[in-house]
Amino acid sequence: MKNGENCNKGRRNFVKGITASLLLIPFLQFCSDKIAVLMIRLSGTNHLLGHRLWVKDFPKPRQQIKIPYLIIGGGISGLSAARQFRKKGISDFLLIEMADHLGGNSSNGENKYSKYPLGAHYLPLPNFNDKELLKFLEEEKIILGYNKNGLPIFDELQLTFTPDERLFYKNNWQEGVVPKEGNSRLENKEFQRFFKEMDTFRIAKGKDQKYLFDIPIYLSSTDEKTRALDKITMKEWFEENNFNSEPLFNYIDYCCKDDFGLGIAFVSAWAGIHYFAGRKQDASSEKSDSVLTWPEGNARLAYHLKKYTEQKTLKNHLAYNVKIVNNKVVVEAFDDVNKTSIEVIADKVIMATPQFVNQYLIKDRKQFTKQFHYAPWLLATLIVNDLSDNFSFPLSWDNVIYDAKGLGYVYAQHQTLNQVQDKKVITYYYSFSSGDLKKTRKEIYKKDKEYWKQVVFNDLKIAHPDIENDTQEMEVFLLGHGMISPVPDFIFGEAKSKAAQNIENRIYFAHTDLSGISIFEEAFHQGINAVNKILDGTTLDS
Repeated sequence: MKNGENCNKGRRNFVKGITASLLLIPFLQFCSDKIAVLMIRLSGTNHLLGHRLWVKDFPKPRQQIKIPYLIIGGGISGLSAARQFRKKGISDFLLIEMADHLGGNSSNGENKYSKYPLGAHYLPLPNFNDKELLKFLEEEKIILGYNKNGLPIFDELQLTFTPDERLFYKNNWQEGVVPKEGNSRLENKEFQRFFKEMDTFRIAKGKDQKYLFDIPIYLSSTDEKTRALDKITMKEWFEENNFNSEPLFNYIDYCCKDDFGLGIAFVSAWAGIHYFAGRKQDASSEKSDSVLTWPEGNARLAYHLKKYTEQKTLKNHLAYNVKIVNNKVVVEAFDDVNKTSIEVIADKVIMATPQFVNQYLIKDRKQFTKQFHYAPWLLATLIVNDLSDNFSFPLSWDNVIYDAKGLGYVYAQHQTLNQVQDKKVITYYYSFSSGDLKKTRKEIYKKDKEYWKQVVFNDLKIAHPDIENDTQEMEVFLLGHGMISPVPDFIFGEAKSKAAQNIENRIYFAHTDLSGISIFEEAFHQGINAVNKILDGTTLDS
């Protein structure tokens, strides 16, 4: 749920990706006076409107639109594609989105106290060689200029304020999310050895003079020995390299769940190492691993991209059939507001939608999608009177609880200049890591609101015993297909490669699940590359 950050950063991003809407289903209030409202937010692809993709019970189209370029999906990949069309001087395009808003997993909610993230909530400082991303951040005044050494100067108000991270470990809070105080000498030595190895991976290059691990992934070396790490799990790598420390194991497990939704036992070792080695920490003179964040999370970045779609967007439109007819792409979409269907005829279409959606839109796609694994996620936003936080280290932006079931919580108001708050707004994250995600997905929807309320409270009570009494309101969001999870043999596997190939130079694909890692940078570049392929047949990854 984080954004693939390097060694010290915790759960932050779910990147990104689902462009299907999230349907809000309100429930009755709890019998408890302490909780005013509980709402469960379910993935639209599994419920109500999204469910209709399975049965295709839509009315026949009554209106026709002709357009040279069509983008399906308004997540970061789709928005980035719109921006790239504009950068290329093209405005004759249309974007359709199932939800009533744009942003996908980079969306947000808001209450009277604060905005808060509904998914991805931060962007680490980019690698210095990612010039496309640096340019975008400069355009949006997130980068204010460059110093005499040519390094970007980031707007300090958009960097995480201090204190930015803390960990509840052995009954006390400590700075950072790496367990330190209370470890044995041998445990600390294992941490030192592990981070030394990750530092080596970070700077190492293959014979092709590319980094072994880079962002976006297509920039990484084709070194066969390194890519072989995609064949085993991170747990197997851990054991093969003679690591034994329980705190280190739990920390890596947390990091894997944080970025991929799956823990150390299920994630590819290549992906697990990429979490630590992909970021070069070379965009600041301090070699900083700081992150950019906002109360609403990465919805701020989606907001910056939305301006490229003004007057070019049809929201509340669910594409349900995509086919090529007479060298044109014919797309049928359901207008959920007017309960009618439209037909869009385009020269080229970008599918900025995940593959579990595409399998219902395009013929013969299921042969690829069965190899795509998506971890479910739960987010809970709480309005609390107090966090009973009289511990040694103060409330931070990212607050992690060691050995908890969830991944801790972020404090939404941490970035506001006014730190005198009547109430505190926190968002708790939980990934459903398992070896059978399909079964897990079915099971989580069988649970009622009372069950999820207790899951959240029981986890937070480890660090905040009075959290249940202090909570005024809770909102719970369940996402059945939260993010792509890179299991072994997926990132460099055949299924992902075939799913990314365009169809008859008419239908192109752009989504983070085609990278294998759900982070903002991957979505951003997926959109750019799709447009470049369409317009001139080239891309940064060719």
